Amino acid sequence: MTRVGRGRVRALAAAVLAAVVLVGAGCTSDGEQAPPPAPPGNGSPSGTPAPGDTGPGRPVGGVSNPFGAHWDWSRYDQFAPYLAKIGGSATYEELTWCEIERTSGQLDWAELDRIATRSRDLGIKLHLKIRTGVCWATGGTAAYTRGAANKTESAMPTDLAAYQRFVGAVVARYAPYGVREYAIENEVNAPSYWAGSPEDYVRLVKAAAETIRATDPQALVVDSGISSVAYGMGVADRLLKAGRVPDAVAAYQAYFQRRVGTRGQQIPAVTGEAALRKALGTDTNTRSLRFLAATETLLADRTVDVRQLHFYEHFDGVPPLLDYLRAQTPAGMPIQAWEVGQFWRDGDGDPASRAAEMVKTVTLLVAGGIGEIAWLPLAYNPNNAAGSEVRYGLLDPNGTEREAGAMMASLAEAARDATVTPLPASAAGKLDGVAFVRGGASTLVLWSASGTPVTVPAAPGGQSGAVGAPLRAAGGAGTTIGATPLLLRADQPVDRILAGLR
Repeated sequence: MTRVGRGRVRALAAAVLAAVVLVGAGCTSDGEQAPPPAPPGNGSPSGTPAPGDTGPGRPVGGVSNPFGAHWDWSRYDQFAPYLAKIGGSATYEELTWCEIERTSGQLDWAELDRIATRSRDLGIKLHLKIRTGVCWATGGTAAYTRGAANKTESAMPTDLAAYQRFVGAVVARYAPYGVREYAIENEVNAPSYWAGSPEDYVRLVKAAAETIRATDPQALVVDSGISSVAYGMGVADRLLKAGRVPDAVAAYQAYFQRRVGTRGQQIPAVTGEAALRKALGTDTNTRSLRFLAATETLLADRTVDVRQLHFYEHFDGVPPLLDYLRAQTPAGMPIQAWEVGQFWRDGDGDPASRAAEMVKTVTLLVAGGIGEIAWLPLAYNPNNAAGSEVRYGLLDPNGTEREAGAMMASLAEAARDATVTPLPASAAGKLDGVAFVRGGASTLVLWSASGTPVTVPAAPGGQSGAVGAPLRAAGGAGTTIGATPLLLRADQPVDRILAGLR
């Protein structure tokens, strides 16, 4: 659909939806009229960036700090002191039609209102992920339930007009809180999240997108966020189809180095072309590739405005992933990582090593143009089904800050209101990292690309130190950068700070 045609659709849909949305947005569970949401405070976004506003060399679009997190709101009081340190970032919350409207016509917004209010008060930008669930609105019986909340997969609504009315009610209610981005469903490549076909999902997104834009012209539509594992399969599949067999095998091995064997035969060890083709050809991975392709049709025709990334792998998987995203994402379209974490099934590992890996992962992503990064989980739940900390938290379960949490807060401080700047070509092969430029000052996050120590010459007034620790005046002999990330700050342009590397 052209932009002109899309504008006509928006205008028509707005007229049809207006009365319905105003009613739906104000109902509580008992059918009474709820008070309208409070106007946005200082923490809400002042506007929405145009697609393409984010990326290396540009200010972070829509947020003043790209480094955020996703957390369990039931533990908000424990987490609030830390959340204040990552203000200016973004997070998301998932809502389900079947939970908000358990009985047709009776909508309960109370919990989501609390979340929207608290996010605004924290100065953290809230995105919403709209799911259907399985209930009267979809028909059928759920095949999957997860967690204490008994969350189910989503199914296609039996009445798309009713679905659009609900989506319109969501957007109308939460636009005054500063919510401007709405993802449709979650990881639809997984049957435990989506019961329909790729074609069903495309129809659902198109219906939702029409309503979202009609209700709030500033709003952006976001895809479901294909799973981290599915993205890895997409990376390898693209290279294999291009005839780049060694690159495909190497990318698979780098991406899945901690995943092999974690899902039976779905992520097997791969050493050559035949094994890779067999891995990609399982029913599960074939389904994932189909949903990835369907998502990319929605990106290509601009039904979707923002690409959503999920990534839980070793940081060695970031470079091939970024290559894939550059090739498969329309020019100028923002990419946001709503879920980033560290999957490690076999043990907690050394906390310092895990924290350093976190820094490398998020730094490589932001240097590669990913505009928003939410670490998940902020703090792991000790009562989870796995019985161990498979996905690493920045905080202890009680909210105590870990070394990783201090490091993330340090990155947030360095990046806040700064311009993301990739390292100059002169550093290639020697250093990895990124720079944040604010005013005349540059703060660099650096580590040795090869593990061999590299010395950065001393800069006038320069400071250096471990990420998450107070910085000290850099010595006259310069700063030696090894495998562990360090911060380097000076009132100099980035290329001047890194001139004369040795």
